[in-house]
Amino acid sequence: MFIETENTPNPATLKFLPGRDVLGSRTADFPSAELAEASPLASAIFALPGVARVFLGGDFVTVTKTDELSWAALKPEILAVVMEHFVAGRPVMDRHADAADEDVAEEDRDIVEQIKELLDTRVRPAVAGDGGDVIFRGFRDGVVKLHMQGACSGCPSSAATLKHGIENLLKHYVPEVRAVEQAEA
Repeated sequence: MFIETENTPNPATLKFLPGRDVLGSRTADFPSAELAEASPLASAIFALPGVARVFLGGDFVTVTKTDELSWAALKPEILAVVMEHFVAGRPVMDRHADAADEDVAEEDRDIVEQIKELLDTRVRPAVAGDGGDVIFRGFRDGVVKLHMQGACSGCPSSAATLKHGIENLLKHYVPEVRAVEQAEA
């Protein structure tokens, strides 16, 4: 099994591409080892010293490290864990992670569908290319709440992506959108 790695805009995060499906159309973000219990793969990665966050995408895994180890020391260990996990045929998830509630007024459902369509077709594929994801969390009074995951979480350029990229796109196509803000998990 050959696993490719890619740098991301976040220097503390690397993207690992095992050449096979990881979570398909879903994503899962684990900001701590305790929250990774639903995923044998994420738990195995968190067992390594120096791992701060694990994000599972459709066909990739991104790992964010702490400052205590270099990528030169940590990368081979992560590659070994990911390879052993897939070669052994273990499940990526034991159970589905609970989806967070969305804050949406009933009268805004049509607008929200437009926003989600734009996120799914134009934003999420681009962000996934950098090892992350953007999750819709709500829409109230013209303000879209999004949660950045994976390599995007804590990335120095995530605020610019959110405000200048995503906000401008949504305002252009959905006039009801006044602003885009970061939502916490």
